[in-house]
Amino acid sequence: MRIVTWAIRLVVFLLLAAFAAKNIEPVALRFYFDLALTAPLIVLLLGFFAAGALFGVLALVGTVLRQRREISVLKRQGDAAQPVPPPPPF
Repeated sequence: MRIVTWAIRLVVFLLLAAFAAKNIEPVALRFYFDLALTAPLIVLLLGFFAAGALFGVLALVGTVLRQRREISVLKRQGDAAQPVPPPPPF
């Protein structure tokens, strides 16, 4: 199974490398106030992909922290609870 996983990873990597090699033409990214950034297309694509992934992670940070806090409170409550005696045998 590991061989199949690594084969799939290799194929995806090679496809992305070929995509990057085909998109090296410089493009101009225009902002407001006549600001412009000229860079290869693949650099801009990967930059915006990374920025989107970062924003997605940051959007989840609040939820994850709240859930961790709730889990720790529930664990403390579970530790403080008295153990339930086993049922009598038949």
